[in-house]
Amino acid sequence: MPTTALPPDTDADIARVTEALAMITPRWNVRILLALSGPPLRYNELASRLPWLQAGQLHPKLTSLCDAGLVERTEHTTRHVTYGHTDRGKALLPVLPMIVTWAEAHLETAESPLPAIEQIEDSLTLLTRRHAAALLWVLKERGEVSGRSLASIVMPSSDWTNVYPPLRQLVDDGLVDTDGFGRPYRLSTAGDGLGPVLGALSAWSAGQPLAQADQHPVWGRPQPTPAPRPWVSNQARPAPAARPPVASGGASRPAWNNRDLFSHATPARPMAALPAGGPRR
Repeated sequence: MPTTALPPDTDADIARVTEALAMITPRWNVRILLALSGPPLRYNELASRLPWLQAGQLHPKLTSLCDAGLVERTEHTTRHVTYGHTDRGKALLPVLPMIVTWAEAHLETAESPLPAIEQIEDSLTLLTRRHAAALLWVLKERGEVSGRSLASIVMPSSDWTNVYPPLRQLVDDGLVDTDGFGRPYRLSTAGDGLGPVLGALSAWSAGQPLAQADQHPVWGRPQPTPAPRPWVSNQARPAPAARPPVASGGASRPAWNNRDLFSHATPARPMAALPAGGPRR
């Protein structure tokens, strides 16, 4: 059933992304997914990688992740049970470094660099605010929009003044800008920078390869079509491009490691100061 006044395809897209965020945002879920990187683990092996979880906290979290289709429980015997990623869970992991990249560029930095896992958790908190996904979608697609128009699109069955609390929260988080009360709203630089993250989440939630994120109708950045070249009858054939050397030892390793996200503290980067009211740690 539609929840906004947006076209059905857009409404369904927002609903899928909101559901995907709801799967991973609850406390400890991302840490559990990262701890499961690699071969399946027995319960005690997994618990030893998550020492901050108190007794009794891990089991319900695993159950919810299994219900969400991100973790698979395999019962080899009554005494031998292992947990590991499903294919859907594995496909979601590359989105996490994208969130870290966005956080490094747009979130206010603490006095000391935060571990990447905390940057992910902080970012997910911003994205799961009430009505956040729908408001960001509309502002990205339509540019500057008044509060009343946003309300008619995002919450058509509600009193239009109810749009202001979530809008004020997005302004405080630094994802939305406005020139003052009664003036139109627009995405901030940080809000617009969420394109790769939200596009990737949309592709994942629709069961598509993450590479399809660049083609997203709202958040994508499709490559411009090259201008046609004039036809020349005796045009020379271009020389074949040289193949890059193949590194010895097989395929190259990925540029990031899931387990590194637990403790890796990202180096401080020089960056322009955000306006007052930007995202807070």
